[in-house]
Amino acid sequence: MYIQPKTNENTFDAIVIGTGISGGYAAMELCKKGYKTLILERGRDVKHGDYPTANMDNWELEYNNKVPKEEIARHYSKQNRLSWWVNQDNKHWIAKDDEYDYDEVNRFDWIRGHHVGGRSIMWGRHCYRWSDLDFEANAKEGIGVDWPIRYADIEPWYSYVEKFVGVQGQKEGLPQVPDGEFLPPFQLNCAEQMMREKINAKYPYRLLTPGRTANLSQYNPDVHKGLRGQCQARDRCWRGCPYGGYFSSVSATLPVAMDTGNLTLRADSIVHTIIFDDKTQKATGVRVKDRNTGEELEFYSRIVFCNASTVGSTAILLNSRSERFPDGLGNDSGELGHNLMDHHYGMGASAELPGMKDQYYKGRRPNGGFYIPRFRNINKETQRKDYRRGFGYQGGASRGLNFGADGIGEQLKKSAAQPGPWRVWMTCFGELLPYHENKMYLNFEKLDQHGQPTLVFDAKLRENEMALRKDGVNCAAEMLDAAGGVNIQTTNNETAPGAAIHEMGTARMGRDPKTSVLNKWNQVHAVKNVFVTDGSFMTSSATQNPSITYMAMTARAVDKMHQLVQAGEL
Repeated sequence: MYIQPKTNENTFDAIVIGTGISGGYAAMELCKKGYKTLILERGRDVKHGDYPTANMDNWELEYNNKVPKEEIARHYSKQNRLSWWVNQDNKHWIAKDDEYDYDEVNRFDWIRGHHVGGRSIMWGRHCYRWSDLDFEANAKEGIGVDWPIRYADIEPWYSYVEKFVGVQGQKEGLPQVPDGEFLPPFQLNCAEQMMREKINAKYPYRLLTPGRTANLSQYNPDVHKGLRGQCQARDRCWRGCPYGGYFSSVSATLPVAMDTGNLTLRADSIVHTIIFDDKTQKATGVRVKDRNTGEELEFYSRIVFCNASTVGSTAILLNSRSERFPDGLGNDSGELGHNLMDHHYGMGASAELPGMKDQYYKGRRPNGGFYIPRFRNINKETQRKDYRRGFGYQGGASRGLNFGADGIGEQLKKSAAQPGPWRVWMTCFGELLPYHENKMYLNFEKLDQHGQPTLVFDAKLRENEMALRKDGVNCAAEMLDAAGGVNIQTTNNETAPGAAIHEMGTARMGRDPKTSVLNKWNQVHAVKNVFVTDGSFMTSSATQNPSITYMAMTARAVDKMHQLVQAGEL
C-alpha cells in the first residue's frame, strides 16, 4: 500500500471528521486551545450567507415551494418518505438518494446533508438537557449498558455551551428536564397559555412550556461570537439564516475557529479510513478520497475526532480494518454498529379551540410554540406497567385564514381575509430503547460511486415502542379535551427509525470495554487518541432532542484531551 510521506502541509495537531453540530464545536474548542486543526467535510463548501432561498417568498419559488413527483422519485425517494421534508426552499441541503444510496433489511429513513455545516443548517434547534432520570435508566432497568456518566458530570458543560449557543427558554424547575442558561423565551400565545393553565390544573405532572431552541431572542456580542445577530422571528431557519439568528456551524463555531488562525477546512474530502499504527496502538491520521478528482490522500495528526454523524462515523470506524482490528477500529466488544436508536413519532393529535377570536399574535416564532416534557415513568405516581421510559410533545396553536367564509366577490374576499378559529397540533416524540438487534453494517461486496462499501440498516420499533405510542396518542387527546378542544383528531402513523432525524447509538459509551466502544471521555477504549463525540456515543436515547448533549459532551471531551496532552499521556 502506498504511504504518503508526512509534510508540514499534511500534518496537524488534530483532525476533525465532519463539520456539523459536533464537528464544528470540536474544531472551535481545539483551535481555541491552540491546536493546529484540520476539519474535513465530504460535501461541498458552504460559507455563511450562501443561502439561496433565505429571502424568497413561497410564490417566488418554483411550484409554490413544492418539488415535482418525478424529481422526488428520481432523487429523493427515501429522503422524502416524511412527505414534508424535501421542498424547493431546502432541497439543495439534502443528499440525493441516487447519488448515495443504501440498503435496508428493515426500513430506516436516513436523512443527510453533505456540505459544510451539515444538518446544523437545517436542524430543528430544540435544546433540552438530560437528567439522571435518563442517565440512570439503563442501570435501573437492566437494559443495554449503564451510562458511564451522570448529570453532575455534564451539568457544567451544558452551561458552558448554552451560553455560547444561545438557547431561549423559560425556567420551570422540572427535574426530568433541568433548566439551563436561558435567553428570554418566545412567549406562549393566548391559546397556548390557556392550554398550559387548563392542562396543568387537571394533570399536575403535565406542564406546557415555550419550546427551548437555539435562537437568539436576545443578542450579546460579547458572548454570541461568530457571524451572528438577533433572531428576526422569520421562521425560515432550515433555509439558512443570513442574520445568524440561530446556531449553526457556519455562523458560529467555524468562524470562531477560523479567527484563531489554527483551522484548515477542506471540503469535498471523503474520509474512509482512520490510519492505525500497530506499534504505537494509536491512530496516526486519516485516508481521504477527493470527491471531485478521485485522488487518494493521507493526512496525519496526533488526535482524531470523529464527528461525521452517528452513521457516518461508525461507517468510517467499521471500514478502518487492520490486523489488530479485523472488524473495525476499536471494535473489541463487537458492539460497533449495534444499538442504533432514534426517536419515533408520527403520533399525536389536533383540535379546534373555541373562543379568543378577538386575540391574535405577532411574528413567526421559530420554536414551533410549546413543549410538554416527559411525564410518564418519572416517579411512583406516574409509573406505567405496560411500557418503559416515556415521551414528550412539541406543538403550537395558531389561527389560519377563514377559507370557509360565506359570500361572493368583495364580500367573500373580505370575509376570507379575517382569521379563522384557533387550532392546535401536538406531535409526540417517544424514546426508542437500545436494542442490540437494531444495527447498521457495511456491505463490502457492494461499493458506491466512490469505491467505498455501502451501508445496510436493520432496525425497527418493537413491543415497548408500540405500547408507548398508544399511550402517547391517548394522552394527547386527553390534554386537548382538558383544554376545551373540539373536533379532536388523533394520529398514530408508525414511522421507521431515522424519521425523527435524531439517529444515535452504534458506538456507545460504557464502563466495560467488553460491552462498549467508548469510555466516559468519549475515547475509543483501545485507541486512546481517537474521540467520538457525535450521536454515535449515545447509550440510550431519552425523549429530548439530543444536539445540545452532543455539543456539551464534545466540549468536555476536548477539555479532557487537552489535559491528557499536557500530562504527556497523549
